[in-house]
Amino acid sequence: MAYKQQLQTALDRLDQGLARVHSLVKRGENAKALHFMENDLKELYEELQNIISIQPSNHNPQVGFLE
Repeated sequence: MAYKQQLQTALDRLDQGLARVHSLVKRGENAKALHFMENDLKELYEELQNIISIQPSNHNPQVGFLE
Protein backbone atom coordinates (compact mmCIF):
# COMPACT_ATOMS: atom_id res chain seq x y z
CA MET A 1 0.00 0.00 0.00
CA ALA A 2 2.90 2.38 0.70
CA TYR A 3 4.17 1.95 -2.87
CA LYS A 4 0.80 2.95 -4.31
CA GLN A 5 0.66 6.00 -2.04
CA GLN A 6 4.22 7.04 -2.98
CA LEU A 7 3.42 6.61 -6.65
CA GLN A 8 0.24 8.67 -6.42
CA THR A 9 2.05 11.46 -4.56
CA ALA A 10 4.77 11.57 -7.22
CA LEU A 11 2.17 11.60 -10.01
CA ASP A 12 0.30 14.43 -8.31
CA ARG A 13 3.50 16.46 -7.94
CA LEU A 14 4.39 15.90 -11.60
CA ASP A 15 0.88 16.92 -12.61
CA GLN A 16 1.19 20.13 -10.59
CA GLY A 17 4.54 20.81 -12.24
CA LEU A 18 3.06 20.34 -15.70
CA ALA A 19 0.20 22.68 -14.79
CA ARG A 20 2.76 25.29 -13.75
CA VAL A 21 4.58 24.99 -17.08
CA HIS A 22 1.25 25.35 -18.90
CA SER A 23 0.41 28.44 -16.88
CA LEU A 24 3.80 30.05 -17.51
CA VAL A 25 3.60 29.41 -21.26
CA LYS A 26 0.04 30.68 -21.40
CA ARG A 27 1.17 33.96 -19.77
CA GLY A 28 4.02 34.24 -22.28
CA GLU A 29 6.73 33.63 -19.67
CA ASN A 30 8.62 31.19 -21.88
CA ALA A 31 12.04 31.78 -20.31
CA LYS A 32 10.65 30.99 -16.85
CA ALA A 33 8.86 27.93 -18.25
CA LEU A 34 12.08 26.63 -19.81
CA HIS A 35 14.01 27.21 -16.60
CA PHE A 36 11.34 25.38 -14.59
CA MET A 37 11.29 22.49 -17.07
CA GLU A 38 15.08 22.10 -17.05
CA ASN A 39 15.29 22.10 -13.26
CA ASP A 40 12.23 21.50 -11.11
CA LEU A 41 10.12 19.54 -13.60
CA LYS A 42 13.10 17.34 -14.44
CA GLU A 43 13.51 16.53 -10.73
CA LEU A 44 9.82 15.67 -10.40
CA TYR A 45 10.05 13.33 -13.38
CA GLU A 46 13.20 11.68 -12.03
CA GLU A 47 11.51 11.17 -8.66
CA LEU A 48 8.62 9.39 -10.36
CA GLN A 49 11.01 7.37 -12.52
CA ASN A 50 12.93 6.22 -9.44
CA ILE A 51 9.73 5.06 -7.76
CA ILE A 52 8.54 2.97 -10.70
CA SER A 53 11.90 1.45 -11.62
CA ILE A 54 12.05 -2.20 -10.71
CA GLN A 55 15.44 -3.90 -10.74
CA PRO A 56 15.65 -7.54 -11.83
CA SER A 57 17.30 -9.96 -9.43
CA ASN A 58 18.70 -13.43 -10.13
CA HIS A 59 18.17 -12.87 -13.87
CA ASN A 60 14.40 -13.02 -13.37
CA PRO A 61 12.44 -9.94 -14.35
CA GLN A 62 10.12 -8.61 -11.71
CA VAL A 63 6.71 -7.18 -12.44
CA GLY A 64 4.92 -4.72 -10.17
CA PHE A 65 1.17 -4.61 -9.81
CA LEU A 66 -1.07 -1.95 -8.32
CA GLU A 67 -4.17 -3.16 -6.56
